[in-house]
Amino acid sequence: MSRVLLLYGTTEGQTATVAERMADVLREAGHAPTLVHARHLPEGFTLDAYDAVVVGASVHAGRHQEYVASFVREHAGALNAVPSAFFSVSLTAAGGDAESWAAARETLAEFLADTGFEPDATAVVPGALRYSEYGVLKRFLMKRVVGSAGGDTDTSRDYEYTDWDEVEGFAREFASLVGGGGTGAAASDDGDGGEERGDDG
Repeated sequence: MSRVLLLYGTTEGQTATVAERMADVLREAGHAPTLVHARHLPEGFTLDAYDAVVVGASVHAGRHQEYVASFVREHAGALNAVPSAFFSVSLTAAGGDAESWAAARETLAEFLADTGFEPDATAVVPGALRYSEYGVLKRFLMKRVVGSAGGDTDTSRDYEYTDWDEVEGFAREFASLVGGGGTGAAASDDGDGGEERGDDG
């Protein structure tokens, strides 16, 4: 059994939900996952308490949360010394076409280059549109941005684009990687970057 940290940044909750689903899979695989919001580190927090780490962040206006980037930048050496993974939640990836995925992978790649993080596994995860939770101005702006990309603009409902089978598959592959005690045999959905059409939902 390995102690696995799932450290995440989230703005509207979708990244937290993805991290929670991954934690369930890791627990079922016999590991001991711990969920931690990167903006609210518990007192006495230390990476030394964990055998493996999964970092997750969502993309807003073309960038991941800065507080996640700052943490990863500061602790890149420690993160690179243990089995690790990074997932990027992005509405851009919800487009489903090659161009959208390329843009999503590029933003993920930029995060890794900026922070010095070299995870064994990466994933791009399509996010969600929470029109019902947006204020009037944000709902208007999101509708315009999403509409210009040919996305869903019915503001009377919400849209979730996350493929939960893929999320669980990614977590299972990482669980196997951790279980094997190795590094570098990464499980990857070919996620490597992400720009964005909105945010994680």
